[in-house]
Amino acid sequence: MDTDIKVDEVVDARGLMCPMPVLAATKAMKLLDPGEVIKVIATDKGSLSDMPAWAEDNGHELLSSGTEDDALVFYIRKAAA
Repeated sequence: MDTDIKVDEVVDARGLMCPMPVLAATKAMKLLDPGEVIKVIATDKGSLSDMPAWAEDNGHELLSSGTEDDALVFYIRKAAA
């Protein structure tokens, strides 16, 4: 996992089930400027497919994904305006 990524916002979605991690990420992303990065931490295994699909569907860039302390972690850069 690339920990050198500058994170602008952390979304802690641990314990939330689908579709709540995606909804929490959507809410956080609306507050960011294009090019800024969110780190999404989730425990719902559905996030493995949901987060990359959500990023692609919205034109965002999935920078990295993996596990950290028994949680799924996604770094996503907000799409240009």
